[in-house]
Amino acid sequence: MIKIDEKDRQILRELGRDGRVSNLELADRVSLSPSACLRRVQALEKAGAISGYRAVLNPAALGIGFTAMVTVGLNEHSKAAQEAFEAAMIRAPQVRECHNITGNVEYLLRVEVEDLSAYKQFHTDRLGALPQVATIQTHVLMASPKDERA
Repeated sequence: MIKIDEKDRQILRELGRDGRVSNLELADRVSLSPSACLRRVQALEKAGAISGYRAVLNPAALGIGFTAMVTVGLNEHSKAAQEAFEAAMIRAPQVRECHNITGNVEYLLRVEVEDLSAYKQFHTDRLGALPQVATIQTHVLMASPKDERA
């Protein structure tokens, strides 16, 4: 594990905002020389603090008009049931995130589809049809005033 100082945190914040920023611009933003900045970025990558770079997608531009956070409870608390459910979620393009959580249910999903009709189809034909699923609760996203996912 790498020891991260305040300068590293500044670099990570800037890269989190814009992963395509040039090293020269990044160095300027965090008040380092370009060579020192590059060394730090490479060290953060090597240590696994930076695991990759991604494009931030605009759901509306992609025809995604309905996003929901969905909690799912399983009817069986076995490794096999969890693995089968997770495999099904990995194969479902509507599921953008799948998190195994603690509490009254086992999973929290982020589901993105075109509209309510498409969600109903996913809910009924894919999610609800899985033999491991006991409960489904849907929370429709109305707005996301803060979203720092990259």
